[in-house]
Amino acid sequence: MTNSSESAAGSVIDFLTLVTKLKRTQRTGWVNNQITEPESVSDHMYRMSLMAMLLDDPTLDKTKCIKLAIVHDLAECLVGDITPFDGVSKEDKHQMEAQAMQRLAITLGPENAASGQEIMALWKEYEDNGTEEAKVVHQLDKCEMIQQAMEYEVQDGKQLDQFFDYTRHLFTHPQIKSWAQAILARRKQT
Repeated sequence: MTNSSESAAGSVIDFLTLVTKLKRTQRTGWVNNQITEPESVSDHMYRMSLMAMLLDDPTLDKTKCIKLAIVHDLAECLVGDITPFDGVSKEDKHQMEAQAMQRLAITLGPENAASGQEIMALWKEYEDNGTEEAKVVHQLDKCEMIQQAMEYEVQDGKQLDQFFDYTRHLFTHPQIKSWAQAILARRKQT
């Protein structure tokens, strides 16, 4: 390998070392509800990505949806999983996450600048919520959350109504809305 390719490879390894923290960062909402064995941020992102793969909507760029799902919580490897109940304003949370994303992009180095720019652009698209793909992935985020809440209710014998109440009218995409309805129906059966 040349010095340039060694440097590029080293930068990717540095990036991957940072984002591996997502495997160990437990989702705050579950921790706050004393869930045994709460999922990690990467668990959540992984299932969202699978949900994006299952979308059957020719009007959407499915590959972009998958990428948005993979990137949407990437900053949490540096800032943690901040919920609306943690006393951090939306503006401060966004600023912290933007700085974390910038650090991640810089970690990829100049040899991987195109990848860093793509990751930043995808994160910004998700945050801005201006494209159909971003809007759908926001809905996947909440649909995955209620799927997980239903599973935790069974696993831990808890009532997690607040997660379902929070999402009651958020689902507008027909397929995601049908998934949410199926989750609610299954929840009633358990």
